[in-house]
Amino acid sequence: MALLEINDLHVNVEDKEIIKGLSLRLEAGKVNALMGPNGSGKSTLANTLMGHPKYRVTKGNILFDGEDITKMEADERARNGLFLSFQYPAEIAGVSIPNFLRTALNARREEKNKMSVMDFKRLLQEKMDILKIDRKFLSRYLNVGFSGGEKKRSEILQLLVLNPTLAVLDETDSGLDIDALRAVAGGVNAFMGKEKCILIITHYKRILEYIKPDSLFIMIDGRIKLEGSGDLVDQLEEKGYGWIEED
Repeated sequence: MALLEINDLHVNVEDKEIIKGLSLRLEAGKVNALMGPNGSGKSTLANTLMGHPKYRVTKGNILFDGEDITKMEADERARNGLFLSFQYPAEIAGVSIPNFLRTALNARREEKNKMSVMDFKRLLQEKMDILKIDRKFLSRYLNVGFSGGEKKRSEILQLLVLNPTLAVLDETDSGLDIDALRAVAGGVNAFMGKEKCILIITHYKRILEYIKPDSLFIMIDGRIKLEGSGDLVDQLEEKGYGWIEED
């Protein structure tokens, strides 16, 4: 059984249909990449999976671990093990990174299993070391004054701490220099396991050189037009998307 199964999904944004009958299956233990030209609906799909109220499902359904989550609220999906790394992370003034992450982590735990401050501090420092994040980072408010690279490292730090089942990474590589890209990719690879699943949404081949996808999906005009192995990205680098659209 697929960990995530999307069946004939149609999604409207402000009465305009963006996703037009998309079907997709993702299995546990697999890294998947989603690529496509600008405006094809990739970020719409990511936000729809996470339950953003702006994105209205008009037809089809989304099954996560066998359960229909199509009408679930975003917080329910998060507690069930879905995670979205945003393309443009929001700034939250007055909320420190440790407080934000400990609150989010404990929201997914039963009362008797809430993580203590000391245990959380050890966990957070362990994950920060994976991403090569300086300890001074902890005194800052969430994403406030962060560079693009710092925001993306912060997103992957959240991924490692919250430890969801399915991670959707929406252009996590955008704006990263080579050192930040390697650190972020190392964090993503550290997260992955046989019970986990990753969907990387990207425009570029370079992150896929560090995070090797098992499958690559090409999205054009609101649908999956082509599916193949990770090697398919080499054809895209050479030919672009025109040859797929012609088919």
